[in-house]
Amino acid sequence: MNEIIRSLEAEQLKAEAPQFRVGDTVKVYGKIKEGNRERVQVFEGTVLKRQGGGSKETFTVRKNSNGVGVEKTWPLHSPNVERVEVVRRGKVRRAKLNYLRDRVGKRAKVKELVK
Repeated sequence: MNEIIRSLEAEQLKAEAPQFRVGDTVKVYGKIKEGNRERVQVFEGTVLKRQGGGSKETFTVRKNSNGVGVEKTWPLHSPNVERVEVVRRGKVRRAKLNYLRDRVGKRAKVKELVK
C-alpha cells in the first residue's frame, strides 16, 4: 500500500524543485485566477519556515506591507507556484524564524550570508 502512495506522490513532484533555505529572501511567482483570466503575481519576502516532505512540503514567506506583516504559506510542488527566485541568501541558526513576527524595522532583518 505504501508503495502505491509513494508512486502517486512521486508523479506530483516538480522536476526541478527550487533551491532555497530558511532565512533567504525570495520572490515567489504565484498564479492568481481572476474570473476566466490568469495572471502571475510576485510575493517577495523572507522564508520563515519549510515543513513537511515529498509532495506535501510547504514553505512560509513573510513580508511587511504598509507596516503590516503579511505571511503566505505556499505548497512547494504546487502548479500555482510558477517559480521561486532567490534574491539574497540569509545567515540564520534556526530552522523556524518565528521570532521575526515580533520584530519591526532593522531588528526584523536577517544577516546576509557572504561566501
